[in-house]
Amino acid sequence: MTDASGSLYHLSPEWTKLTGQELVDAAGLGWLSCLHRDDQEIVKGLYAQAAASVSEFSVRFRLHFANGSTRWIGAGGVPSFGPPDHTFIGYLGSMIELAPKSSDTMRAYGSIGRYLPPPTHSATMSEDNLDQIADHLIIAHSLMELDGGKPALPALRQAMFEVGRALARKIQPKSKPN
Repeated sequence: MTDASGSLYHLSPEWTKLTGQELVDAAGLGWLSCLHRDDQEIVKGLYAQAAASVSEFSVRFRLHFANGSTRWIGAGGVPSFGPPDHTFIGYLGSMIELAPKSSDTMRAYGSIGRYLPPPTHSATMSEDNLDQIADHLIIAHSLMELDGGKPALPALRQAMFEVGRALARKIQPKSKPN
């Protein structure tokens, strides 16, 4: 999950298992350091374009795993809106491993306007129920317009917003008792 400025504030714990990067170090734009050096600017630029137009986006890039391997990842996001006045509050996103090995013939790329997630891969599936729900809602969102489900989009977007809120509450630091 990101805020409206594009700063990442939630990743599932699987991020650390995959990359070795602690979640606190991944916050903001820190997660970009785990991407292949040649892909970082492409991903950052595409995200900036998507956020500027408040559009869905899809991106493919190479990610360095904790075991030293580099693998292709498919990721993307769907804008989330909240009060007041249906304001853009950030992105709910999903990330899926595409191929077990890096290929030098591919380059990072992306598109703005529609997020179509690739099939899930066990290596990048979250163990957290709320993260899985968010992933499934994002997939449902991407499929909604294909077969006449467009009238259900407002309810689906509301569900995405509520799951995002639940995730945000889950990661907020607990208040210390007086």
